[in-house]
Amino acid sequence: MSEGFTVWHHDKIGSTNDEARRLAQEGAPHGTVVHADEQTAGRGRMAHKWFSPAGNLYISILLRTGEPANRTAELSFLAALAVADTVEALLPRQTRAMLKWPNDVLVSGAKIAGILLEQVDDAVIMGIGLNVLEAPSNVAYKTTTIVANGGIASVDGARDILLGRLGSHLAVWRIDGFAPIREQWLGRSYPIGAAIRANAGGQPVAGHFAGLDADGALLLDTPQGRHRIVAGDVVPIAG
Repeated sequence: MSEGFTVWHHDKIGSTNDEARRLAQEGAPHGTVVHADEQTAGRGRMAHKWFSPAGNLYISILLRTGEPANRTAELSFLAALAVADTVEALLPRQTRAMLKWPNDVLVSGAKIAGILLEQVDDAVIMGIGLNVLEAPSNVAYKTTTIVANGGIASVDGARDILLGRLGSHLAVWRIDGFAPIREQWLGRSYPIGAAIRANAGGQPVAGHFAGLDADGALLLDTPQGRHRIVAGDVVPIAG
């Protein structure tokens, strides 16, 4: 099934996710996209504020997949793949994007995009922010942009590439399920056995990356056995 998108553009808005939520509640169809040049109240995961000046890409996509709510988390991995594809299309050929669980997209170890999924009744809002020209500097992690890595891109051009890649991955997901998405995601992430640390429920757990479970949960091998982590963040362990 091909994916079609209808884009609603705003010069400035509070939050594209909030506007997409409003549209979803009014019955807007699958594929409705809210795109803003600037957000005044953008947000990321865990209620963090999302740095949203003009010059970057901020979009929220309304999805009505018809799938049960317990499959929503799969869409996070699908979104990360679409963003990684877009980043690599905009950067010099040798530059690769890496994926970090649960949905970070990195270039040379620095975060270049953010993804936020929200459930609204039977719809899912997929919010994506991609640093094209500007990146926040007052955060605890490294950040980067398309331009800082030698890329040349217009925001609208980045949006169109992203929606095209998202449509392709959605089509695969609809037909073949999560398995091929999971395999592609693993191909862009840490190698199996890499030392990482997961902060799950406020408790740090160190171990070795053992891949993803069938539903996208992080698998972490520790001296105490294999841990299955469904929510949290991951950081690499140096050395």
